[in-house]
Amino acid sequence: MLDWLKNINKEHPEFWKDYLAKFETKPNRFVVLSTETSGLNPNKDVILSLGAFSVVDDSIHIKDSFESVLLQYKFLQDNGLSNEFIIETKMIKMPEPEAIEAFISFLGNAVLVGHHINFDLEMLNSALERLDCGRLKNEALDVDMMYRKLMDINDKQFSLDDLCDIYKIPKSDRNSSTEDAYRISLLFLKLKSRLGIK
Repeated sequence: MLDWLKNINKEHPEFWKDYLAKFETKPNRFVVLSTETSGLNPNKDVILSLGAFSVVDDSIHIKDSFESVLLQYKFLQDNGLSNEFIIETKMIKMPEPEAIEAFISFLGNAVLVGHHINFDLEMLNSALERLDCGRLKNEALDVDMMYRKLMDINDKQFSLDDLCDIYKIPKSDRNSSTEDAYRISLLFLKLKSRLGIK
């Protein structure tokens, strides 16, 4: 049977229906996202942590943020990986289904922003598929592409560290999805004003 036929009458979880209903209005905020993953293959790898901040007008709203470690014990065990990070971290820990549901509720219809955001989208869409949901509907902006558009550069990609160096955004000793999301938020504010994005 064709995949799209199976999805027509599929009963989606309640949180997904609530999410879809939010697209009846225009977004009034950006959500800047960073994920930490077990690898680069959305079909095999999983999200280990998520960090996100809201940006409204020209401000990062620290209180309107999301941070979670996803408990992926089975994946780590099956792949012989250490779960030391999960044990050591002070971040909120949730099983993947709860973390994804909580993130989708936090996200709503916001415009998503990230560094190489298409990868984050694919990882989230894979997790949503495991929960019998559809794909994310949010518009997305990529700070690397924004910078390249601003500078008219087509033949090169820039790492997050490259962009932070260019805009003199300090690096953190702690490497976490939340720290990266904050750095991406600062970058986004600088690029947003230069590109005239409202």
